[in-house]
Order: sequence, then structure tokens, then C-alpha cells
Amino acid sequence: MSARMNTSRVAHHAAAISAEPVLAEPVSAQPDIAEPSSPHTRERRDRRASPVRRWIAGAGAAALIGTGLVVLPVAGPSTPAFAEDACKPGVIGRIAGPPSALLQLEASPAVPGRTGAGVTIAVVDSGIDATRPQLSDALVGGISLINDGERPDGYGDPNGHGTAIAGLIAARPAPGSGVIGLAPEAKLLSVRVYRATDDQAEKDGFGPDAGRLAAGIRWAAQHGAQIISVSLSDDVDTPDLRSAVTEASAAGALVVASAGNRATTQNVTDSPRFPAAYPEALAVTAVDAVGAPNDSSIHGDHIEVAAPGQDVLTTATGAGDCRYSVDAPSTSFATGYAAAAAALVAQAYPQETPREWAYRLMATADRPNADKPDSLRGWGMIRPFDAIALHPDTDTRGPASPFVETSRPAAQKPTAQLAVHASETPLKTALSSAAVGGSIVLAVLAIAGLGWVLVRRRRETPAR
Repeated sequence: MSARMNTSRVAHHAAAISAEPVLAEPVSAQPDIAEPSSPHTRERRDRRASPVRRWIAGAGAAALIGTGLVVLPVAGPSTPAFAEDACKPGVIGRIAGPPSALLQLEASPAVPGRTGAGVTIAVVDSGIDATRPQLSDALVGGISLINDGERPDGYGDPNGHGTAIAGLIAARPAPGSGVIGLAPEAKLLSVRVYRATDDQAEKDGFGPDAGRLAAGIRWAAQHGAQIISVSLSDDVDTPDLRSAVTEASAAGALVVASAGNRATTQNVTDSPRFPAAYPEALAVTAVDAVGAPNDSSIHGDHIEVAAPGQDVLTTATGAGDCRYSVDAPSTSFATGYAAAAAALVAQAYPQETPREWAYRLMATADRPNADKPDSLRGWGMIRPFDAIALHPDTDTRGPASPFVETSRPAAQKPTAQLAVHASETPLKTALSSAAVGGSIVLAVLAIAGLGWVLVRRRRETPAR
């Protein structure tokens, strides 16, 4: 397989959002990130909470006030502050949050100790726009592996794809903005490996390339990345890319990679995609806004976990907030969220290996069959807090565990084992505490009432 053909396949998975006012239409590839939806489309998609749901949310919030816990606000419709041009360069639009993906993941970056602090995530992509205020404080270094006139430190992104991925991973909170990353205190490395995915970019040597992708992964691992996010894929297994992932794992970095999209590849069959399919990488597919798999993603036995990839609220190059992939999920965004989730796990367990971080995410993922993966979602939708709460042992159901020495197969017969959603999120913990507290209060009142009745009867009984 020639390098040119290999380059083309990698390019067709990368998303293309240009920050320049005038765009050249791609000849062959469809953009991986859809244009933001119109206000009318958003209105049809919005859902108002039912009275019962609002009452439950209020009761939970009241209980949390007493316990001192912090929770993410109850989700409402994401409403744009501006019209459709809010994502265009020069228009600093603000969109209300929180991001719907955080609710799908049952994860909140507001929880102390669950922010990715101290963890370095490399975004191997089209670069990161360092002028975005919500990302500038997160950036700690980078490199551009293409000589196209942009900054050599990787802090430029004419395409926009890398900036969008960086925002959903580690965007800092900002007044008036609903954009916030799943790991909002993580550090970012911008590893720029391509400029665009159109034919002109490939002709100029600025399109995605398997060799340059391998070099980017190596650079990230050598410069302290613990998590390496790769929202690109290729249907060709190249020795250089394979060895780069192996070397990164040996250096203590987990490569989290996209399992592929049909709209951005010439090979639309369900087949392995690389680097996702390498044993040391974590292969991520996308699910839609209700957590269901979608035909827009490549499926197959190489998939290990799923994450939200539709209607993503994040940062835009040269602009403010933006919503992408409104109509169909993208594995690029799912990969970013999985990488951020891996960072939360790495923060909680810095002494563990990349394989153990990946195992935690797979073993605790939400799936129909706790003992078996499927070709649509792998081991299921990731649950970051459950992954952190997991105490692996020989009875943990799911994939083969790197924590215990055992010859048993991955699938186990049902026993008193870990159940999906076994861990408590802050809201669940608060509601449980409130329930227990309420039971105690009722018991005290009952005892007090019984005592009062006995005393009254004793007073009313005539002396003999």
C-alpha cells in the first residue's frame, strides 16, 4: 500500500471545520463535524422537564444542601445566545449548558477531585487555537509536525477540529458559557499533524498521514502525556503506527482512538481501524443523544467502549461556543470524551498502568450483557465515576482483568459481583443519604408519639 493511499484514508476520518471566512469545498470527504443546527431545528429538539422530574430535581437539591455536596445544575435546553453564525470566526457566541454529554455520562466536573488535575492529555489532531480563553490556561506545550506557515508550537488551528476536541476535554468554565470540559483542570499538549482533509491539503502535503500520526503519538509520549487522544483512523495497519502505540503504552501513556465513521472514509465496511484496533489502544465508538449506537459509526469486534458523540457543545476556532454533530454522532467527539474520562481515572489512580485505566472504563461501562461485549458498543457506554469507584477482584464481570492473576475466561457466571452503575454519583449519594435521614426522623417521631400515648394513658388511668 503506498504512502499516498494510506494518507488519503487517514484524512477521510478527520473532521474539517475551517476558521477562514472562505472555504474550499472538499472533493471527496464529508466533514466529520456537522454544521450547527438552525434555531428552528433546536426548538424541535428541545425537551422541557415534566413536573414530576422538576419536583425530583428540587427534592434532590434540597437534600444536597443539607449534606454539603455539589451537583451539576438540572439540565435544560441548550439555547444559543446568537443566531446560526455563532460558530463563525470573529463571533464570540455563548451557548447555555451544561453539555448534554456530561448528563449522559452521569459525570460532573464540579465534583472535587474529579477534574483531571495533574494529568496531561495530548490532542493529536489539527492543532489547538490558543487564543480561546477557555483553552489558553490549559495548554502546556505542543508542536506542529507540518510546515504550513502556522505556529511551530501547534498553537494554531485553521481547521477547527482539534480545538473542538480540546474544548470538550478540558475547557475551563467561563461566565455566560455552557462549555466546560469533562476534565476541566487537565493540562493539554497540542500535537498538530495535519491542516485539512481536502485534496489541496493532501496535494500540498498537509493532509493526515499515518507516518506523521505515528510521530505525533511518539512526541506526546516523550513529552509527558498520560492520555493521548487520537480522533483519526486508518483502515491500513502500518508497522510504524503500531510501534508508536506500543512505545507510548510502555512509556505510561494510554492511546484513546476513534473506531471510525462511515461518512469520512472510502471503506465503509465494518472492519478494524487503526490505531484504535491495536491491543494497547482503547477503541471508541459513538452513540447518539439517547445512548444508542448509530449506523454513522464503523462497528466491529475492534470496538471496546462507547461515548456520547452527538449534539456536542464545545469551543470553536476563532469564535466562542458551538454545537457540532447535531444530526448524527461522530466518533471524533466520543474519543475526546473517552480520553477525558481516562484522565479522571488516571488522576484517581496515578500509580496504575494504561492497561488498568482502560480496563476500569471497560469493566464498568453500561451494557445489556455484563459478561459479553457486542460489535456496536463494545463493553458499553463509559461511566467515569463508576470506573473510579471500581474495586477490581476475581468476581468483577466483564473483560479479562489486568489486576488479578486468573485463567478464567472473561465471561463469568452471575455471582455477587460488580453490577453496572454500582458506584454512587454525587446525586445518587445525596438522595440515598436523604432517604436514610428521612427514615431515621420518621422512626424518632414514631417512638416519641408512642411514648406520649403511653404517658397520657397512664395519667388517665384511675388509681386503685
